[in-house]
Amino acid sequence: MQVFWELQKAFIRDVIPMLPDPKPHYNSVATMVKILEEKGFLDHEIAGNIYCYFPLITKDDYQKHAMKDIVSQYFDNSYPRMLAFFAKEQNLSEEELNEILNIIKSKKQ
Repeated sequence: MQVFWELQKAFIRDVIPMLPDPKPHYNSVATMVKILEEKGFLDHEIAGNIYCYFPLITKDDYQKHAMKDIVSQYFDNSYPRMLAFFAKEQNLSEEELNEILNIIKSKKQ
């Protein structure tokens, strides 16, 4: 999705060079693109006899969707559990925890 947000429209051949090494095979990228299209994240238009794909969802909306899935699947729908997990596993400093609290407080106002 990162590549599609950056390029806005792309053929699969345009996506592959932008992926990290080792570059995946064309068929692997095509399969992933098809899955993203089936999930409603991408759509396509036909240019000649090939598909040009474009995002249907913004990066912010995609992040919200992904986070809901993660919280649901791994943290029993509990955002406090998720935050506690990351605070513990990443050994967040008191300064980093305060920064998180300040961000949360500013969003509530």
